[in-house]
Amino acid sequence: MKTGPWREAIEELSRRKLRTLLTLLGMIFGVGAIVAMQGVGAGSRREALKLVESLGLHNLIVEARSADGDALKEARARSLGLTDADARAALSVVPTAERYAAEKRIKAWGIFSDSGGSQAQVSGISPDYFALASLRVAQGRALSAADDASLAAVAVLGARASQELFPDGKPLGRLFKVNHVWLRVVGVLADRDLDKDHFEGVALGADSHRIFLPLGSARARFRFEPMEDEIDRFLLRVAEPDRLGDGARVLGQVLEQRHAGVDDYQLVVPQQLYRQNQQTQRIFSIVMGSIAGVSLLVGGIGIMNIMLASVLERRREIGLLRAIGARRHDIVVRFLREAVVICTAGALIGLLFGAALAYAIALFAGWQVAWEPIGILASVIACLAIGLVFSFYPARQAAALDPIAAIRDA
Repeated sequence: MKTGPWREAIEELSRRKLRTLLTLLGMIFGVGAIVAMQGVGAGSRREALKLVESLGLHNLIVEARSADGDALKEARARSLGLTDADARAALSVVPTAERYAAEKRIKAWGIFSDSGGSQAQVSGISPDYFALASLRVAQGRALSAADDASLAAVAVLGARASQELFPDGKPLGRLFKVNHVWLRVVGVLADRDLDKDHFEGVALGADSHRIFLPLGSARARFRFEPMEDEIDRFLLRVAEPDRLGDGARVLGQVLEQRHAGVDDYQLVVPQQLYRQNQQTQRIFSIVMGSIAGVSLLVGGIGIMNIMLASVLERRREIGLLRAIGARRHDIVVRFLREAVVICTAGALIGLLFGAALAYAIALFAGWQVAWEPIGILASVIACLAIGLVFSFYPARQAAALDPIAAIRDA
C-alpha cells in the first residue's frame, strides 16, 4: 500500500525516537519561552493600563506629603499645605485644564452599621471626583454638587465596604456610623478588582474598600488637626493629553510659588508612570525574547546536526532513490519535509508548554496572563523558518551525493 510523503516523513522520524525527541526539545523550549513571555508580557501591559486608568491617564495629581512634629511646624511657617485654593489656581493657569476634584481623608476610628463593621478608608470628595478617578456607580447614585452645598450626611460605599457593613446586599437608604456621625447610603461603587494597591510607587487606593462623602460635609462634621492640609490631594483633568507635559511643568511652577518652595506636596503624572512602566516592560521583553531566540537557534543547530547524521546513515537509501530516477530536488524536499514535521510538532508542543509556563508564573508571581494571536502565530512561524533554514544545508548535502558512490560506500 502506497503511503503519502508526509506519512513517510513521520515514519522515518519515528524510527529514531530518542534522536527525534532530543531534536524536538530545542524547538519546544524556544517556542514555549516565547509564548510564556508574550502571555505574561501582554497580561502585564493590560494590568498596568488598568492600574494607571484608576489614576486617570488625562489627569495631573497633586498629593500632600505627610509630616509631623517640628518638621510640620517648620513647613507651616512658610506654607499652608495643600489647599483647595491650590487646585483652583491650577485650574486657571494650566493649559487646557478643564476641571478638578479634591479629596480629604478622614481618620476613622469606628465604622459600623446595625449589621456589621468595617475598617474602610473614609474620604470627603468634591463632586467631580468619581468622573476624574474613573469610578462607576453600580447601585444608587453618585454624590452631587447639591450634596456638597447642603452638607448632606450621605455616602457612597465601595463594593467591599458595602459587603462588610450590609452583608444582605441591600445598603441603599440605610444608615451607618463613622466615628460620631451618622450617614445614609445613596450609592455603591462597581468593583474594579484591582490586583495592586500601588503603581510605580504611587498609592492607588483600594476603591472597593473605601467610603466617600461630600467634601463640604466632611469638613463640617469631622474634626481635623489644626495644622493638617486642607485637602490631601486633588486631580486635575487636562483636555489635551499631548499637553500633559507642559501642564505638569506649569503646575509645578505654580505650586512651588504658592508653597514658597516648601516640598510638602508631590506631583504625579499617571501618563508618565505608564510610559516608564512600558519602557521597563519593553526591556524585559527584549531580554526574554533574546533568550528565547537563542533557544530556538540552538534548536535549529540541533536539527542541522541530527540531519547531517541522518544523511550519513541513509547514504544507501539516497543512492538507491537517485539510481531509480529521483531528482536532487526530490531529495531536498524529502529532507525538508522531515524538518517541517519536527518543527510543527515542536511548535505545537511548545505552545502548550508555553501556556502552562505562563499560568504557572502567574500563579506564583501574582501576574496577569493575556494572549495576543499575532505574537503566538509569529512564534510558530519563527520556529518553522529556523527549522527550514538550518535543515536546508543537510538536505543539499544529501541531494549532492553521487548515487554510485553512495551505494558503494554504504
